Amino acid sequence: MIKFIQNLFGKEEAQVDSLGTIGVDMHSHILPGIDDGAATVEQSLELVRAMKELGYRKLIMTPHIMSDFYRNTPEIIRGQLQVLQQAVQEEGLDMELACAAEHYLDEALLQKLEDGEELLTFGDNYLLFETSFLNEPLNLREAIFRMQSQGYKPVLAHPERYTYFYGKFDDLVRLREQGVLLQPNLNSLSGYYSPGAKMVVEKLIDAGLVDFLGSDAHSLKHTANLQKVLCSKHLVKALELPLLNNQL
Repeated sequence: MIKFIQNLFGKEEAQVDSLGTIGVDMHSHILPGIDDGAATVEQSLELVRAMKELGYRKLIMTPHIMSDFYRNTPEIIRGQLQVLQQAVQEEGLDMELACAAEHYLDEALLQKLEDGEELLTFGDNYLLFETSFLNEPLNLREAIFRMQSQGYKPVLAHPERYTYFYGKFDDLVRLREQGVLLQPNLNSLSGYYSPGAKMVVEKLIDAGLVDFLGSDAHSLKHTANLQKVLCSKHLVKALELPLLNNQL
């Protein structure tokens, strides 16, 4: 929720007191034991409680799918969703849970697209994907074309964290013009990842190029830092954009 307070000079300033305006988080690693996020059901429950305290009403959890490290499948992910849903119900936590995946752009993903294999999506067939942080994939445009030709709506996870875009902001603009939706991480607003990521996310917000905001929560360290993000002036500005989170 956004409220207005008076600063030291008597001027009103907008401030966010929770993330309830966002409502739905569509990028996290809260499902237990299948990637680099929560390792146990107990850790998952701690994260669900923390996200509820921040104001979320629904979590769409997105474990990594990476052919070299996290060979998750829709069946594995849905199975862990059921495990956590049962645990949340037993704890009496009022939180809607759903799942999708964060797909790493590698040859395996391209092959799945070519073979028509099921890919886990959320909302209106949104497909969350990520790339290497350091090197732009040579097949980036090909992968986006294949996603779109299969009827998916590609969503690029944390675009502000890819160093190969630093100094090339126009490349991000062009990707969005080509139909790629952009999902920055909230914690980037506090400089959590790097000054460069903070600079890019602020520029994306200023330009109105943000479609989703995600927590990318892996641990309580991430949810604790989200409390700092509530003080960000750019968060207030981002919440004025036509974000798609609450439509999920």
